[in-house]
Amino acid sequence: MGIIENIINGTNTLLWSYVLIILLIGSGLYFTINTKFVQFRMVGEMFRLMGEGATGDKKGISSFQAFCISTASRVGTGNLAGVAIAITTGGPGAVFWMWLIALIGSASAFVEATLAQIYKVKDGDTFRGGPAYYMEKALNARWMGITFAVLISLTFGLAFNSVQANTITSSLNNSFGISKTVIAIVLAVVTAVIIFGGLKRIAKVAEWMVPVMAGAYILIALYIVVTNLTEIPQVFKLIFESAFGFREAASGAFAAAMMNGIKRGLFSNEAGMGSAPNAAATASVSHPVKQGLIQSLGVFVDTLVICSATAFIVLLSGMYTSKEANGIVLTQNALEGSLGSWAGIFLAFIVFLFAFSSVVGNYYYGESNIEFIKNNKAVLTIYRIAVVGMVAFGSLADLSFVWNLADLFMGLMAIINLIAILLLGKIAFKALADYTKQKANGQNPVFYTSNIKGLKNVEAWEEAPSQANSSSKLG
Repeated sequence: MGIIENIINGTNTLLWSYVLIILLIGSGLYFTINTKFVQFRMVGEMFRLMGEGATGDKKGISSFQAFCISTASRVGTGNLAGVAIAITTGGPGAVFWMWLIALIGSASAFVEATLAQIYKVKDGDTFRGGPAYYMEKALNARWMGITFAVLISLTFGLAFNSVQANTITSSLNNSFGISKTVIAIVLAVVTAVIIFGGLKRIAKVAEWMVPVMAGAYILIALYIVVTNLTEIPQVFKLIFESAFGFREAASGAFAAAMMNGIKRGLFSNEAGMGSAPNAAATASVSHPVKQGLIQSLGVFVDTLVICSATAFIVLLSGMYTSKEANGIVLTQNALEGSLGSWAGIFLAFIVFLFAFSSVVGNYYYGESNIEFIKNNKAVLTIYRIAVVGMVAFGSLADLSFVWNLADLFMGLMAIINLIAILLLGKIAFKALADYTKQKANGQNPVFYTSNIKGLKNVEAWEEAPSQANSSSKLG
């Protein structure tokens, strides 16, 4: 096991110290500029589209449900344990880099989700799609799609789910003293019941679970911030000084803050990683850009709201300098220090909802890509059993090992997806131009394959009728 850990740690250092920092920031800036800062100038449209979420096909997945599936995966241990780990290993300055990667990464999220919508395929009453599909259809590179499909299935269904299970177990064990073995068994059974129920059940679970868990946690964080309002300027000062201070640069803490902030930020918001597009593709919408905008909003919700809430809780407590606790236990201790012992117990419940919703969302990403490789029920059943097994394994495994394993697979997956969307970005730019043009004409944007000249291998969208858009006026 020691040799394996050394290989994983060495590879992670190479990926996260050089390759991914350049790719994530570079691609995010490229997409931000070429979409004319879509993540900022169209925030109002993003919120308006959320209200349109219930208008999807009754037999399909609404845009709001697709948003909830992707948010269920985004909003998880990265927001609670991941932020605490980033601060303890990279210092308060890591929070700044989490914010930065969210702000520019939301443009990458827009592009990948829009592409997933354009190249989605019909799957009975619903749709499925994602990076593997646009790699095959738009780049004519099925080998690349299969490579990505294998990586995302391993990353989310197995590695990430072991992280989620580890966080649930640590939290419940810390708050209630429940045996980790007992928790592992219960988690495995409940996971099996839900994932063997299919996409519809996954969507329904995510639809009610995400708003409940996020809302409760944000309310707690807001209360802590308001009751410590005079200390908030000092927290911001601490974050920025730690991110850019001369002392940090001289001691090497600058690099640690950057690496841990970007690493934990990507784990949390998944912008550019290629995971959320799998959920975005399932939505029934009239134009691909609609789901691209909604998924971009998801990055803001995840990092700028929920991750920031955890950061403020931890930094206001001052406990991040202690070596006695890390991950979710640190977040729990910080909450208890601010609100009392009941807060740690309450957080254990929130952690269960956060992490378990991620297990559900993560599993769907794997299922969609297993079907891309080979639509075989026997293979899917084996995969489901493996997911349940990794939930049990993660519950009992060492904290650092499961996080390092997740970082490795996440990094490899992100590299392949970022290369693909950089090659295909112009298609998303043209789709955005088509959307804004229709909006400017007072229309409810409707997408047809002929809207983008030369678009090929698109099966879920129709050719424009002779009077295209004539009946799409807003009432």
